Amino acid sequence: MPHVQLSRIACARSGDKGEGSNVGVLARSDAAYAFLKLALTADVVKRHMHAINFGDVKRYEADNLRALNFLLLDSLGGGGSASLKTDAQGKTHGLAVLRLELDVPQSVLDATPKP
Repeated sequence: MPHVQLSRIACARSGDKGEGSNVGVLARSDAAYAFLKLALTADVVKRHMHAINFGDVKRYEADNLRALNFLLLDSLGGGGSASLKTDAQGKTHGLAVLRLELDVPQSVLDATPKP
């Protein structure tokens, strides 16, 4: 299986939620979404984001949007003006998640348009 960045099969949007951030991952195809529902777990995202997220990660599925929404519950150091972090609103967290690498079946790559 090819080892690729998540950005090959998905896009993301992120923002702040108090002390945490949320990252919505939107699959580029039905095949990519079916794969991501199995492979992109809350634990996988938590391990990938361990340097900035110190709390739990929760995952929510939105099948009708081919989307997975992750809440990183302690990633902003207090959020907004309460934080010393340069990105206290979490706007770049989606880009960080898209750099996560996965072993993706060739059939999923073939069924998914390139960005």
